[in-house]
Amino acid sequence: MTHARVVDGPGGLRELVGAHVGFSDWLEVTQNRVDQFADATGDHQWIHVDPQRAAEGPFGATIAHGYLTLSLLPVFIPQILDIRGFPMSINYGCDKVRFPAPVRVGRRLRAGAQVEAVEDVPGGVQLRMTVTFEIEDEPKPACVAEVLTRHYP
Repeated sequence: MTHARVVDGPGGLRELVGAHVGFSDWLEVTQNRVDQFADATGDHQWIHVDPQRAAEGPFGATIAHGYLTLSLLPVFIPQILDIRGFPMSINYGCDKVRFPAPVRVGRRLRAGAQVEAVEDVPGGVQLRMTVTFEIEDEPKPACVAEVLTRHYP
């Protein structure tokens, strides 16, 4: 199990600018998770939810929705960073998101994060990180996202 790097307050975040801050644990992407995401979003495209048809498709198996991969940020980021000293933090969005490789059901993902910037915003700070979702034993990442979170002391 990964131990998150503890960071305290704005000063602690600023010290990390330019640093790769670690990796999460590996997480298997199951068909059940994909099916639940399809139900939650209404996206039941066969490439995600029909294992028999997908076996004959371009990837040889069902694949996770790209946005399912991105939605794992709240699972992975706390395994990488334990940000303290802020009673409130919010997801502010993403400036850039790409899905370079499909995630076949049964494969394992993890995230790595690099702190790009810490900027002052009214009442707090904005953390900009590049998060790369790796697929175990695959050369290309599943997702690369520039993620923005705001932290308010």
